[in-house]
Amino acid sequence: MTSPPNSLIFVIDDDASVRKGLKRLLRSARYESEVFESASDFLKREQHAGPACVIVDVRMPVLNGMDLQETLLQHRREEQLVFITGHGDISMCAQAMKAGAVDFLPKPFRDDELLRCVERALVRSAEQRRRSAEKNEARGSLALLTPREFEVMQLVITGMLNKQIAAELGTAEKTVKVHRGRMMQKLRVSSVAELVRLVEKAGIAPAGRHETKV
Repeated sequence: MTSPPNSLIFVIDDDASVRKGLKRLLRSARYESEVFESASDFLKREQHAGPACVIVDVRMPVLNGMDLQETLLQHRREEQLVFITGHGDISMCAQAMKAGAVDFLPKPFRDDELLRCVERALVRSAEQRRRSAEKNEARGSLALLTPREFEVMQLVITGMLNKQIAAELGTAEKTVKVHRGRMMQKLRVSSVAELVRLVEKAGIAPAGRHETKV
């Protein structure tokens, strides 16, 4: 099995025999793992700074697997979930998958089936972490702009010319040129195409939606 660097698997199940069996399976596949008796215990742990997969039983006392998924989503956590259950149903499976679960495996499942799910989860987790890092970096760059430079930027990415931007903002074309030049310099981009890619990474809405500056 090949997995992203610094990967970690978490196993959450209130059945000690299941935890032990999964720990052994993951070790045999050369995965680093940690096991927890409850979802509450897992949430007390500091978030792992790398790709992470959580194998979690759906039905557990106090905080069940579905509750854990909702909690992680609310806190915008990046761990990817693989549900295992001996009591699942179609509606529960559909709910979990719609919320972003990697898979929903009924017990008993094959070892190779679970390991394939784990690998998909880690790849997805690594990709999500990469996108988040790019988004944060792009937003950090955009935060360097003045409010006026930000307005100019939003209009530039729509394809408007300096003259059109000046009319839109009620200012002189030469003033727009100055703002545009400073904006491009601060963002270290040399073309509109590069600027568009940076703004897309930041997740900034296009002009016309009256979004506030980051």
